Amino acid sequence: MEYEISTGHNALERMLIDGSAEPMDLPLSLLEDITNCFSDDQQIGSGGFAVVYKGMVGNEIVAVKRLSRNMHESKFHKEAECLMKAKHKNIVRFLGYCSDTQGKIMDYEGKMVMADIRNWLLCFEYVPNGSLDKYITDASHGLEWREHFEIIKGTCDGLCHLHEKRILHLDLKPANILIDDHMVPKIADFGLTRCLEKEQTHVFTSNLCGSLGYLAPEFYSGQVTFASDIYSLGVIILEIMTGQKGYSEDKNGLARPTIRPTVCIEV
Repeated sequence: MEYEISTGHNALERMLIDGSAEPMDLPLSLLEDITNCFSDDQQIGSGGFAVVYKGMVGNEIVAVKRLSRNMHESKFHKEAECLMKAKHKNIVRFLGYCSDTQGKIMDYEGKMVMADIRNWLLCFEYVPNGSLDKYITDASHGLEWREHFEIIKGTCDGLCHLHEKRILHLDLKPANILIDDHMVPKIADFGLTRCLEKEQTHVFTSNLCGSLGYLAPEFYSGQVTFASDIYSLGVIILEIMTGQKGYSEDKNGLARPTIRPTVCIEV
């Protein structure tokens, strides 16, 4: 066990130095070690399908995403498959994955049975400045126009790369765009992502997933395309330029537009 952890540490440290290294299969013991057994103190984020922990690898920090055991295994496979294809400076770097199943004796209706305990984890670079949503306030006008432009351009470049790789993000929003030390945006959270075949132009979905206010109208018909991501991108650009959220929720939980025409720059 100690040898496995030590070897994993060394491999992960080398990967963090070598930006061209491919994502790798990571042992559960290593991910437990770097997150202090997924300690609450190491938790840095959570959502409906996963919890994210900070992991220490030597002097470097990584992010470890632990997916819910209630999630279907196929969703883990789809997310990992798409992440393996997505390599770009404006997409959060994918370092590795772990799919681990262990037998554990448990009490079930008064009987001791052997149950399979499954762990699905993904490891990423750590992006220190949080997500874009914290910059979208009236105070965001304190940023220079050049910084606004670079955030918009970087997000566009990252999304363009995904679409070139036939990947639909399907949950593009400020909370899923991370900002690094140099104010470079990185698209993150591929939990709803779908990979399309070469000639495929759209997918059908029976489950309405995503975030209100950023969903394209076609989501409600169950058919989504690359244009669905572009719609979300447009809302994000409006929010960056105006410093306002593009929507608010009414008492019924429905998203209502809030952005009014605003002069962002005069030339």
